[in-house]
Amino acid sequence: MEVLYPRCCGLDVHKSSIAACALLREQGRIRTERRRFTTMTQDLQDLAAWLRQLQVTHVAIESTGVYWKPVWNILEGFTIILANAQHVKNVPGRKTDAKDSEWIAELVQHGLLKVTRASLKVDRGG
Repeated sequence: MEVLYPRCCGLDVHKSSIAACALLREQGRIRTERRRFTTMTQDLQDLAAWLRQLQVTHVAIESTGVYWKPVWNILEGFTIILANAQHVKNVPGRKTDAKDSEWIAELVQHGLLKVTRASLKVDRGG
């Protein structure tokens, strides 16, 4: 399947934690980077810095409720996709947040997410 976004990340957002999986296509291979963050402001800023360091361009967020909102605000500057939770969850066999975040990253990498809301990249000058 064609890779549309070679540097992307999937986030599985919960009330107090975020599982992140970045997929980075380099020299024809996919490198996977995983991290876990809290939802405190400093950790959200660390998440954004980590994504910039990895040169991620597209971030997909899967969240129920309103837990995605602070993440969305901190990640302005990336192309962000708020994935439809029902669409993402329709795949059997995933049991952990880490696997969820990787699945979300794979979906965004190939342009397969149903978008409920999207943010265009905005250059904030820094």
